[in-house]
Amino acid sequence: MSDDPAIPGAATHGADLDLPAERNVIAARPELGGGSATPSFALPPGAAPGLPGAPAPLVIGPRAFVWGERTYVMGILNITPDSFSGDGLLVSGDPVEAAVAQACRMVEAGADLLDVGGASSRPGHAELSAAEESARVVPVIRAVVAALPGTTVSVDTTSPGVAAAALDAGAHLLNDVWGVADDPGMVRLAAERGVPIVLMHNRGEPRYRNLMAEVVADLWRALERAMDADVPWDHLLVDPGFGFGKTPDHNLALLAGLASLRVLGRPVLLGTSRKSTLGKVLDLPPDQRVEATAATTVLGVAAGAADIVRVHDVRENTRAARTADAILRGWRPASWGEDPR
Repeated sequence: MSDDPAIPGAATHGADLDLPAERNVIAARPELGGGSATPSFALPPGAAPGLPGAPAPLVIGPRAFVWGERTYVMGILNITPDSFSGDGLLVSGDPVEAAVAQACRMVEAGADLLDVGGASSRPGHAELSAAEESARVVPVIRAVVAALPGTTVSVDTTSPGVAAAALDAGAHLLNDVWGVADDPGMVRLAAERGVPIVLMHNRGEPRYRNLMAEVVADLWRALERAMDADVPWDHLLVDPGFGFGKTPDHNLALLAGLASLRVLGRPVLLGTSRKSTLGKVLDLPPDQRVEATAATTVLGVAAGAADIVRVHDVRENTRAARTADAILRGWRPASWGEDPR
């Protein structure tokens, strides 16, 4: 398009438009030649560079997480009677004892973190009061932290009240499946308590014009809201929300486009474990979706978008992640290079 305003359809640079004024322009110095011969922009005073590097290491509770070094594995503890995957621990005689036993098995199998949730988040789930949800998760968190003091524990909830009670019981990380919602309650709590938070993508219905562009944009807005609430940049993690507000085709496209999430500059939590899309691909029930979950774990590592994988089957996914890490991230076990004799 021509810049001449006399030509119909030409761009008009401020003649009849209200455009922002240009600031911090470095004037051209044609007498110097080379790169100085044309004008350019300089960063405004006090402005961030806008080019986030690799996420900095983060201490979450009792341990440090060095992002990019290897994939961390989060074991799922569902303190519910109706988990979609059939692993709800409320059906046990003593759910606290059952949760601690399962937590210990998961850590032994390779879990770095444990995620405790007391309310179902599957599509069409029944709502639960904050009081009942707290009654489910608080005793379990307190017992798991006592039994496994070296393991990071997160609480999976959308309720700031439940999250606060979980932090009081010893949880170290907030995992918010509605992290893109406008309500600032959870990020304010994270800021007040000085704890990291996972912001997950979600929608009330799966309506998109451009799935990956909108997922990334929604997550970026969530990150900005969190920073506006004074949550430090390094305390923010993102989750693309596989299975949340997305059709099965959306979920598969999300997996294919995971590398797009790297533009956000934040560690990524990937939660695909036993989800219905995997069941539809293979026509298998939840307890037979282990291999499909492991495949998505490896895909996430290959895309550079699986800093944490949230899984039911810890041993199998730890092995898949370690193999992918060795190939793609240069990770090696402590015994590597030892003389086999």
